[in-house]
Amino acid sequence: MDTKKIIKDSYPSSEKIYIPGKLFPIQVGMRKINLTDTVTVENGKRIHTPNAPVYVYDTSGPYTDPDITVDIDKGLPRLRESWITARGDVERQDDITSEYGRARRDDPSLDPIRFKNTSLPYKAKPGHAITQMYYARQGIVTAEMEYVAIRENLQNEQLGIKSHITPEFVRQEIAAGRAIIPAN
Repeated sequence: MDTKKIIKDSYPSSEKIYIPGKLFPIQVGMRKINLTDTVTVENGKRIHTPNAPVYVYDTSGPYTDPDITVDIDKGLPRLRESWITARGDVERQDDITSEYGRARRDDPSLDPIRFKNTSLPYKAKPGHAITQMYYARQGIVTAEMEYVAIRENLQNEQLGIKSHITPEFVRQEIAAGRAIIPAN
């Protein structure tokens, strides 16, 4: 049984779509769920009224995208790496910097469970801070903030629903300490 195919085909009456960013070249994975018609009976006749699709944030990542081949040995695509490096305030480390990380890397007993491609970590360049809160408090909207705004809006703008969740709103909430963006 092909488990990859099961994962990709396990959401009936829906499709994976991507909502593009307006400020940054980002794509936010969403799921468009097609609803069945509402059926009523009037004068003994069944009346079918179509329902608009519902949009939800798709937490399945690339695993349900029919155009992406998933290779668990290679790990997930590094979605945020280009966003982070484009800001110009990080540099890649020459090696794993923690003693624990180097010990795990050098332990041959872990080879059977190790990802085939590992990436070296980044660190802030001297004199730079690289947290979302730092950027938010400097008045900078990041790609991550726009991503959150798109995700939380669930296509409201396209559906004609006014929403106050904008990238600037997300920035303000992070700057005020009322919101965080988990990056795990």
